[in-house]
Amino acid sequence: METDTTPAQPAKVYQSFEEFWPFYLSQHANPICRGLHLTGTTLGILILLNGLRNGYWRSIFPALIVGYGFSWIGHFFFEKNRPATFTYPKWSFKSDFVMLKLFYTGKLKAELTKFNITWPSRA
Repeated sequence: METDTTPAQPAKVYQSFEEFWPFYLSQHANPICRGLHLTGTTLGILILLNGLRNGYWRSIFPALIVGYGFSWIGHFFFEKNRPATFTYPKWSFKSDFVMLKLFYTGKLKAELTKFNITWPSRA
């Protein structure tokens, strides 16, 4: 069970990933923030896979730094919110990959529309 403690949102306890997912998307309404997430996650995967292919298992560290670095820049400078990773590490990590899959399969826009996620989302 995880709790939403984002200052702009009332505290909410999420009982499932399905409840958490629309909140996660709402925290990525800014297209630049989303783009940085997608870039960081993609680069992180490539760094990890390349490192493992070459027998360098420690590539997980630079992969995480690159992946989260891009993402947090998006949150702090463009979305101007606190990364959900700080409060929901497991669900946020899973959501990063769900969002990446939706992007690469061309279904992300439909998912944002489904939950009425637009930018600017907060006035």
